[in-house]
Amino acid sequence: MTSISENTPNSPQNARKFPYLRQDFTASLVVFLVALPLCVGVAVASGVPAELGLVTGIVGGLVTGLLPGSSLQVSGPAAGLTVLVFGAVDSYGLAALGVIVLATGLIQLGMGALKLGRWFRAISLSVVEGMLAGIGLVLIAGQLYSAAGLEAPASGIDKLTGLPGAAADALGSTEALTSLALGAGTVAVMVLWKRLPKRAQTVPGALAAVGLATAVTAAFGLSVATVEVSGLLDVIQPPGADAFGELANVGLLGTIVAFTLIASAESLFSAAAVDRLHKGPRTEYNKELMAQGAGNTVCGLLGALPMTAVIVRSSANVSAGARTKASRVMHGVWLLLFAALLPSVLALIPLPALAGILVHAGWKLIPFRSIVPLWRDHRGEALILVVTAVSIVAVNMFEGVLIGLALSVVKTAWEASHLKLEVVDKGAGPIQAHLTGNATFLRLPKILESLEALPQDRPVELDLSGLHHLDHACRTALENWAERHSSTGTDPVKVTEPAKAAV
Repeated sequence: MTSISENTPNSPQNARKFPYLRQDFTASLVVFLVALPLCVGVAVASGVPAELGLVTGIVGGLVTGLLPGSSLQVSGPAAGLTVLVFGAVDSYGLAALGVIVLATGLIQLGMGALKLGRWFRAISLSVVEGMLAGIGLVLIAGQLYSAAGLEAPASGIDKLTGLPGAAADALGSTEALTSLALGAGTVAVMVLWKRLPKRAQTVPGALAAVGLATAVTAAFGLSVATVEVSGLLDVIQPPGADAFGELANVGLLGTIVAFTLIASAESLFSAAAVDRLHKGPRTEYNKELMAQGAGNTVCGLLGALPMTAVIVRSSANVSAGARTKASRVMHGVWLLLFAALLPSVLALIPLPALAGILVHAGWKLIPFRSIVPLWRDHRGEALILVVTAVSIVAVNMFEGVLIGLALSVVKTAWEASHLKLEVVDKGAGPIQAHLTGNATFLRLPKILESLEALPQDRPVELDLSGLHHLDHACRTALENWAERHSSTGTDPVKVTEPAKAAV
């Protein structure tokens, strides 16, 4: 017969089974308090019911949290996908969102099974930072309209250029100024919260800011918009046959690719960042990609928001002393209990407060501190970052990322094609031209300019044996130059071929 003392949480038997239960339990509460306002805020900013943000947070805890990969990072709806989700819902409707997220999850599962997770680590950091900066700019601009209770324009560039007009409209409306003041107060609380004593910071700044904004709204009877509540079961709508029919739309397929690329890259970069915060087991990238895929597959089937690993929640998890994946699973349990038992609380939350939270989140996405040092030491990388961010604002998320990736590939190819031309002219006899390095089409202008400057009435010996690589475009151009040089009656150009491996 088992005694009561043997089953108590502090008993030696439970300590052996769950050695870190106390630490994980405490950490899960902290992560829950951090995740709650962010889940709701991201959902509202994405143009979907607030409860769908909680659904994604719950799946991130109970599904992704149970799977192997990264033991301490926490998944859920992320501010980095807000702009993309809003655009997808606006273009294809809420019903199609489930199909997009489901397809994203299945692709991630496939990539993880094919062990492609590690290749996401090869994406240029400047492209990722530029992507986040562009998202941050569009997010801030859009939420400034929400904070004032105004309707935001559709495109990123219109959001930015329309801000002066929106400010003029807000100044002429008492309700808009009240709403804007509440949003600004939320941002101020979050900024100042970090300066309070550590004991006060036990309550996350975002939760404190939303709580204070809600209390002020209720106490003074402020006329501001609040979260609309539908109920958890009412908002869960698996995609139907009509929604799957949208897969014939080329634009929707491009959106799926963008979701997959951005969600996967953000999750795996977050995993690398979280690994630097603790000394526990390192992330298994392919397994983590499959865990994210499983979570997004479930979210898609439920018609919820897409998920990524979120660095804010993950760092809070580590800082709170979490030791195993139990903390992130329990945080999902707390979100589920809140959504099931206290959904009416959401209706009290003022929308300007959520807008303030997302303005703060968008500001943190912009790497202000790293841009100046990056420009000083690596101007090419800084240019990629800025061009990616500007492209996302000016065009859209998907094309902006593609522009950044293309620019990164071109920069890498340019730097890899180091080429040196050494000309030896002894005054008599043939001129010797030695090419060493990597001869690619990117260096053709320089190569041809130097060779065409050689005297036309002198024989030339072209030594290519020092080349590590000679692409087809360069070989063809060199052959044409040699033919032209010899056509003036000069002896044919003598070419020493590179090794076979260089061709």
